[in-house]
Amino acid sequence: MIDRYIQRYLDYIVVERGLSRSTVASYCRDLAQFAAFLEKRGVADPVEIDSDCVVSFLGYLAPNEYKSTSTARKMSCVRGLIKFLIAERVITKDPLSMLEITRQPARLPKSLGIEELARLLAAPDVRDDLGLRDKAMLETLYATGLRVSELVGLKVDDVDLRSGFVRCIGKGDKERIVPIGEIAINAILLYSDRVRGRLAKGEDSVYLFLTKLGQPMSRVMFWKIIKKYAAAAGITTVITPHVLRHSFATHLLERGADLRSLQEMLGHASIATTQIYTHVTRDHLREVYKEAHPRA
Repeated sequence: MIDRYIQRYLDYIVVERGLSRSTVASYCRDLAQFAAFLEKRGVADPVEIDSDCVVSFLGYLAPNEYKSTSTARKMSCVRGLIKFLIAERVITKDPLSMLEITRQPARLPKSLGIEELARLLAAPDVRDDLGLRDKAMLETLYATGLRVSELVGLKVDDVDLRSGFVRCIGKGDKERIVPIGEIAINAILLYSDRVRGRLAKGEDSVYLFLTKLGQPMSRVMFWKIIKKYAAAAGITTVITPHVLRHSFATHLLERGADLRSLQEMLGHASIATTQIYTHVTRDHLREVYKEAHPRA
């Protein structure tokens, strides 16, 4: 049973966090090791994972002479899995709440340049029903910086196109209101007026973005869609929906947005999470300086 939830978590980090294939493969190996350790202890159900399991796993790693960085990575994988299980309401108690586990340094997020992003957003064929839908989804994602789970979970009543705001439910069931720009609004209007009714097939679905079968879009399905358009746009960077979220944040900061406002729009619980983008914008400022200063 634990293996099933590990696979769900791996699917999640691919789509939501945009990790590379090599990183996901590393997660897979580390979590397989954790699952094998739990199996030897007779732990078959995620609800049986407690702090003693985690401490014992940490103790198991030490005698095997793993480097401190490897141990930290493995424990980071375990922490991520447990947080996912809590978020998905598979478990209710956090076995890590009383433990201090060394964290690895945060990685800088990937983002697309303006020109690359323009090519991606222009890739869908808007003469086609599904192309119009995909165009609306891509524009909405970049315009709002939503997580992919928030995007596919949008309901018709969550989008106030007249006022220019989107309501979404983020991590921890926290509600937030995010502005949405005119280009994305027009794309949603075209999709809603011309396509959505046909996709709904007469059913009264509450969800905004629907598949050709009239069902809500899944995270993995949209990830495949965005990969298709990235290839069509000639973008060689590994693309996930999360890259558009990072691009949204990076481009706003580069044009003068303040961290507090960005924190609200991204739905970060802590400003420290948002501050990682300042490293990205510093790189941008350094490039501008080198190009513009006569003695750089």
